[in-house]
Formats: sequence, C-alpha cells, structure tokens
Amino acid sequence: MEHNPPQTHEDAQREFALTLSGFSATDKPEYEDYSRCVHCGLCSNNCPTYRLWGREADSPRGRIRQMALVDQGRLEIGETFVTHIDRCLNCRNCETVCPSGVEYGKILELARAQIEQKYKRPLTSRLLRDFVYRRLLPRPRRIAAAARFMRFYQSSGLASLARATGILRLLGLQDRERLLPKVDSTFFFTDLGKTFPAQGPQRARVAFFAGCVAQVTFSELNRATIRVLQANGCEVVVPAEQICCGALAAHAGVRDVARDLAQANFHAFRADDFDAIITNAAGCGSTLKEYAFLFAADGPNRADAEKFSAKVRDISEFLVDLGLVAPLRPVPMRVTYQDSCHLVHGQKIREAPRTLIRAIPSVEFVEMALSDLCCGSAGVYNVTQPKAALDLLTDKMNHAKQTKAQAILTANPGCILQLRAGAAIHNTGQEVLHVVELLDRALVKS
Repeated sequence: MEHNPPQTHEDAQREFALTLSGFSATDKPEYEDYSRCVHCGLCSNNCPTYRLWGREADSPRGRIRQMALVDQGRLEIGETFVTHIDRCLNCRNCETVCPSGVEYGKILELARAQIEQKYKRPLTSRLLRDFVYRRLLPRPRRIAAAARFMRFYQSSGLASLARATGILRLLGLQDRERLLPKVDSTFFFTDLGKTFPAQGPQRARVAFFAGCVAQVTFSELNRATIRVLQANGCEVVVPAEQICCGALAAHAGVRDVARDLAQANFHAFRADDFDAIITNAAGCGSTLKEYAFLFAADGPNRADAEKFSAKVRDISEFLVDLGLVAPLRPVPMRVTYQDSCHLVHGQKIREAPRTLIRAIPSVEFVEMALSDLCCGSAGVYNVTQPKAALDLLTDKMNHAKQTKAQAILTANPGCILQLRAGAAIHNTGQEVLHVVELLDRALVKS
C-alpha cells in the first residue's frame, strides 16, 4: 500500500479540528467507551503509525473519532475508514499512556468486526482472509500440511531461486517473503497429550498452551519452556485437544471464529485441574486473558471464559511469582530486551522478564531506547502492511544496535521472527532469543 506523506503540524491541527467538530462527551450513552477519550493527544507520540506518517487519522484519537462517527451513523464504513483502521498495529501502547483509561484495543476489535460484517473487501482479500482465519488457523492438520509445503520451499532451493530470478519482486512479495518464519524440522504437535514430570519436589501443576503456528516454527522454544518449568518444580501437562487461541481472528474482527476457538480451549483445558495455564507467547496470552470480552456479560459462556482466563499466566510472570529454584550457570553475554506489545501494554507486564534476565549469572543487561515501541510484527501486520512494518523494524534495529548487545531478548514468537529478520536485513550480527530460551541455556543440566 502506498503511504501518504507526513503532514505539517498546521495540517495535523486543521485535520484534528475537523475530526472533533460536532463531537461531545454527552452524546448517546452507547458511545461511553469513545467519550472517555479527552483528546489530550498523549497517545499520539506513542503511536507507531502516527510517528511514521504524522497523520491525525492514523493516531489513536483520530481513529477513535472515526469509530464513534461510524457508530453514530455519521460516517460510512468505506475504503477510507477501513484503510485507517487496517493501518493500526493494535499494539495498545496508547492504553499505557492514556490518562482516561480508554480500552482502545477492545473498541478497535469491535470496529474491525463491523468492517468484517458490513464492508465488501476486494475478492482476493476476502478469499485470503477466509482461508487463513476460517480454514487454516482453526485446523492443526492443515497448519502442519502448509508448514511441510513451506519447509520444502525453504529447503529445496526454491526460495533461493525465487529470490535470484526476481519473481518475488515482480509479484510484489519480496518484503513479505523476507519476513517468513523458518519452519521446524520436527513439529511440537507430536508432544500434545504428554505430561512432563517436575524435577525435584513438585511445587505446581500447570498446563502449557502451545499455540498454533508456533507448533511448526517454535517447537524448540516450547520445549525449552517446558524444561525451565520442570527444572523449577512444575509438572507440565500439554492438553491434546488444545487449538489456536483465536488472537489473530479476534484482532481481524472475525469474532465468531475467535469465540469458537475459545470454547474449544475451555474444554481442552480443565482450569480446575491446574494451578496455572502457561503461555510463552505474549499475543496469545493477552487474548487468552481477555476471552470474557468475546462473550456477552449474561451469556452462557461468560463464566467459563472468566474461569479459564483467571488461570492464564505468561511464563515470565509465573516464574517470578513462583520463584526460581533451579541452579543456573553463568552465561557471559551482553543482552538487551525488546518489550512485546501485548505483554507490556496488553497484559501490563514490564518487570517480570527483566527480573528473570537479571537472575542469570554473568549476564550484562542494558536497556534499549524505546523498548516498548512496536517492532512492526503485530500478528499479521508485517504481511498485510509490509512497508510500514519494515520502517518500524529499521527504527527498532537502530536502537538495538546502539546497545552493543550480543543478543536481543523478547517475549513473543512474532517479535522474534521480526527481530531475526531485522538482524539479517541490517546485518547487526545479534542473536534473537525468547527470555525463556536464555534461561534454558543457563540451566545446569545433568
């Protein structure tokens, strides 16, 4: 997509004045969520897309105004509205700085649900969205089959040939192909249904949420997570019937699919049987903790959603609360940390990953500038908006390079893929790891 040029400050002020004309916090009661926005603008400089383009319509308050106008019937759900809503990363940085507590991520998802129901996208887009959200992600066998095809493409020489011949550039796929994950040689699906005993005295019994695409691209991260939990006295159960968390569908406005997936997970994870349900993916964790938002307050599934979500813990917060007991060997390395948006802004977890990093002997930890600004991954954003994603990635890698760290740590598989692509594109020579992978590396293994 071609991006608009940045506005001048005067242009932005004029646009914002027009945007706010006629808007009042005393509008109809159903607009209460929108009216909590006091238009202070604190969100703007923390919004990655506003920082990129300087356009009010691509800032949180600008998008909120557009969403309110649509709900009031004063703006149609047309191409312009859809463009500005699609450009949002849903990183939720605006929520962290908002003095009024506007739950931007939730109202954005509802706006995208309206788009899904009322806007007719181009045929190619409709077919692709239908395939990904309704026919691929909810079906593990299809994910595995697609992964095998992708692995053949990556390992057979076809990938190198496609890059060398320029066909990817001709088809407009060059940027997207650079950000594709490397498919694992063995998938984590083979570990579903297994129980892994605690090492030493058992301190907790937990269930592990393995994700969907992560089971074909981050199998070793999942196994490292289990090893770290075992070493710290946890029995780890990997429920066999678990399925995609529904985060990507929910973020895209395909809420019926997200609800179906949530209900499947209620049955797969019997929350009463476990002290916690553990995830190592910040994006998954944020959605798993917010399952209740998918269901009506007085609906039959709301209680199940709340019970399930109450048990969900990110691996970093769980380990910090439980306390590390496994002996750790020194890992002499200078590292920095990139905050995953849905951990720091969605789940409000900032210190736990840093606490775990500092617990590893001989690790030198240095903070990265703007560590909590999105790297550009954002679910499928780097596929749907590759130019913007790569621009954000360039800024992120510049900050990472300035730390002179040997490794960049983060807490979400999507961020790992994006940062690894960035390290390769910008030739920084930095390793990219999940925090739990560094912990696993530090375990004293018998």
